[in-house]
Amino acid sequence: MSRSRLSTAIADGLLRVPDGRIGIFRPSSLYDVAALPRDLIDIYHGFYPDAAAWQAAGYPVSRNPDTKGAVGIVVVPRSKALARALVADAAAHFDLVLVDGQKTDGVDSLWKACRKRLGDLPSVTKGHGRLFWFDADDAFADWAAPPPAIGPHGFFTTAGVYSDGAVDAGSALLAELLPPKLPARMADLGAGWGYLSGKMLERTGVASVDLIEAEALSLDCARLNVVDDRAVFCWADATTYQPETLYDGIVMNPPFHQTRAADPGLGRAFIQAAARLLARHGKLWMVANRHLPYEPVLAECFRNVDMIGGNGAFKVFHATRPAR
Repeated sequence: MSRSRLSTAIADGLLRVPDGRIGIFRPSSLYDVAALPRDLIDIYHGFYPDAAAWQAAGYPVSRNPDTKGAVGIVVVPRSKALARALVADAAAHFDLVLVDGQKTDGVDSLWKACRKRLGDLPSVTKGHGRLFWFDADDAFADWAAPPPAIGPHGFFTTAGVYSDGAVDAGSALLAELLPPKLPARMADLGAGWGYLSGKMLERTGVASVDLIEAEALSLDCARLNVVDDRAVFCWADATTYQPETLYDGIVMNPPFHQTRAADPGLGRAFIQAAARLLARHGKLWMVANRHLPYEPVLAECFRNVDMIGGNGAFKVFHATRPAR
């Protein structure tokens, strides 16, 4: 088996990990920690599927560090602003900072930005990515993430959330096509920072909306954007979530990226989850990018499927009678 960058740096004697607590920021569930002492590892995560996987594996998991430690490892996320915020957080709480990521996620630009402030830095390149490290420094204090703020679209967002500068065009189209009256018990799968949930609560007939969102940063913003007693905020993986009572209606704009590559399988999992979470009389409203092949799985999961609108970029579906 090929060794990871971290294991390579330690095994080849390029990096010595000092004694003490080791905090790892936002690692995927498959991140290699074999070279580290298991009983000293803490995981910091806000993405539910990965956080749940690490917790199930027996590691302590929390959102953010609250004590000082020896080593902070930043696993570079796709968001440049979030990556910088994590570096600042690691530098503020740990003596040695390691940054590990793929080139496609921007690790090289982060490496150059850190070198500009600190000078030359040791690094290991392998597997289309880079690991580099440095002694903690207050040079990155200005990279710390500010609290959620109102953006140009008039909603609270923050570093690391999807569509932080503008309302997603697909969600806006779906909101326009929702009927004036919706079923009583509703859910928003992959609710993000709450745009569609807010639009649902403007319709008549709605008694409650569960905002089911895997990214805690997005849910933080949703709580600020959707100020309504009928809203319930659920940090969970929409594809595995199970409510106490099935829903009368679901609205969703399912994600189709976990990395930079499109993954239609994620959208298919959302459709299958919607069919499972709806009561037999339940209804689904969904928007998708026009090129994504969701019609077959919709037909498998629902007895009635209609395309109720769209444009050159998106298509909107209404589906009823879950097939189970």
